[in-house]
Amino acid sequence: MDYESLEYKDKSIWQFVDRSEYDEIYSYGERYKNFLDESKTEREACKYIIKKAEEKGFKSLDKAVKDGVKPGDKIYINNKGKSAALFVIGKDLTKGMNIVGSHIDVPRLDLKQRPLYEDGELAMFKTHYYGGIKKYQWTTIPLALHGIIFTKSGKKIELSIGEDENDPVFYINDLLPHLSADQNDKKLRDAISGEELNVVVGHSTFGIDEEKDPIKKLILAKLNERYSIVEEDFIVAELEVVPASKARDVGFDRSLIAAHGHDDRVCSYANLEAILAIEEPEITAVSLFVDKEEIGSVGNTSMSAKFFENAVAEIIASMGDYSDIFTRRAMANSKVLSADVTAAVDPDYKDVMDLKNAAKLGYGIAMSKYTGSRGKSGSNDANAEFLSELRDLFNKNKIVWQSGELGKVDKGGGGTIAYILAEHGAEVVDLGTAMLSMHAPIELVSKADAYMTSKAYRVFLNQ
Repeated sequence: MDYESLEYKDKSIWQFVDRSEYDEIYSYGERYKNFLDESKTEREACKYIIKKAEEKGFKSLDKAVKDGVKPGDKIYINNKGKSAALFVIGKDLTKGMNIVGSHIDVPRLDLKQRPLYEDGELAMFKTHYYGGIKKYQWTTIPLALHGIIFTKSGKKIELSIGEDENDPVFYINDLLPHLSADQNDKKLRDAISGEELNVVVGHSTFGIDEEKDPIKKLILAKLNERYSIVEEDFIVAELEVVPASKARDVGFDRSLIAAHGHDDRVCSYANLEAILAIEEPEITAVSLFVDKEEIGSVGNTSMSAKFFENAVAEIIASMGDYSDIFTRRAMANSKVLSADVTAAVDPDYKDVMDLKNAAKLGYGIAMSKYTGSRGKSGSNDANAEFLSELRDLFNKNKIVWQSGELGKVDKGGGGTIAYILAEHGAEVVDLGTAMLSMHAPIELVSKADAYMTSKAYRVFLNQ
């Protein structure tokens, strides 16, 4: 008996592809880096996605409904500028959709509503961290400020400060090692507290005679001069602090990308390229780009909101007679890839991974049957029938894939949007890119895995 033929063997993408596909891996990497640099916030990512969709002939849901939706139509939804959905309409929506659902929010620091204060001859911004971060990683690195702020006159100001080489950057202090004896005795998670993540935004008192908070007043004057902002405007703003850095190649072979926001923009960009390549599918193809996943999928721009379900109802109503049962059938009969990242084996931290089941860099898109923690709590836990179907699809189309999970049992865990879509009765599994340094200010992915992720999503959507 040929015993070797019975064993499962992982495949390295680098050993699997030919020269043409090898070159495409690097071309894809350049396109993905451009997306990362232009999409530092969920609003910027949404704007980028809608722009690319319109260039490919997608029209807004309102216009599509007005014209009457028909098979082959390409439709987009812009949900409050912070989440989006792209549809390519198939023949019978009630028979279900092929859906790839990714999220475009990432861990970061948000400004508090009244952020600006002065202390120690510095002007500072107070922040509240967003998502699961290691707080100490955010000190002593160059930072940029992105977001929107409304003036009292109602004017919307879009800010992006710190990305251009001529811009100033911002900074969070840390304690010098000479005076860190007490800090060094703390647990790593407690060494920097949330209330210590205060951003340096100014220092000069030149040209002002005010005795109380002169630096703060000068900063407000500069903001008012350039943007017509007053301090009260911060209360109604959405301003985010992110690393002031562009996506960069890593390694002598340039085979990896270091950047802010790979979780989950590596899957989101793969999702975008995949849906833009779809033409007249048999089954309606849908790509979701949602907000608020990093804080539990809450709020009206998250996957828990009804914007997607409502859009499906609008499309069905536009195509003929409407009944609520048609929308329910469309959702229940759907098949979904929850497009989110997972952890790859880190050579320095192998002890937290089950090496027999963990994903590896360069070995393709990772299929995670379950996520969750403490006995799969909060997990979708995909059905074997759906996994088998995907295995056949990927093997037939030469997609390099692997299994993955988020660490050893009882070491931790995490969640995705999978369970939300599964609540409609849809078949759902987590399928995304394995990566390193997840939730750090700068994360790491393999170009080969990023490319294979998009290829897998395209094959799935184009059924």
